[in-house]
Amino acid sequence: MTSPRSESNRPHPLTGWKRSVARFPVHLYRVGLGLLFGKRLLLLIHTGRISGTAREVVIEVVEHDPREGTWTVASGFGPTAQWYRNLLHTPQATIQVGTRYHAVTAHSVSAEEGGWIMVRYATAHPHLAKRLCGFMGFTVDGSIEGFRRAGESIPFVRLQSGPTSPRHAE
Repeated sequence: MTSPRSESNRPHPLTGWKRSVARFPVHLYRVGLGLLFGKRLLLLIHTGRISGTAREVVIEVVEHDPREGTWTVASGFGPTAQWYRNLLHTPQATIQVGTRYHAVTAHSVSAEEGGWIMVRYATAHPHLAKRLCGFMGFTVDGSIEGFRRAGESIPFVRLQSGPTSPRHAE
């Protein structure tokens, strides 16, 4: 059984030393060590909705479809995460996976589809999925139905590649 927490009970964005540790992968990407993360993480370079300046965050890839040129990511801090809100405002962004850059457009995923995305993720990574759901404030029993219900409450974003970003053309 899944019991979602209310938005106010979702994890709060990290501050202080915890934020510095969480942002460490951004620095590894900046010095050319993005290959360390394989295809599991990506660097999202997006536009701040208020400042209009480039912002960077490293996010786990939940699904990748090379044929369609898509990467699906989840907002673990819910719909109030800054990168998520920025993509809703300006969906055009650039991602770096390993050492390759891709111009992408962000598309919100429906709650129903989000449920099935979480089921596929949990099937591939059962222990990690359970820990991730716990971090996001969901209690899951390990069942497909439990993961599906949790996934319906998680804001997923599909990043669709387009032409190579001229700023990062290889």
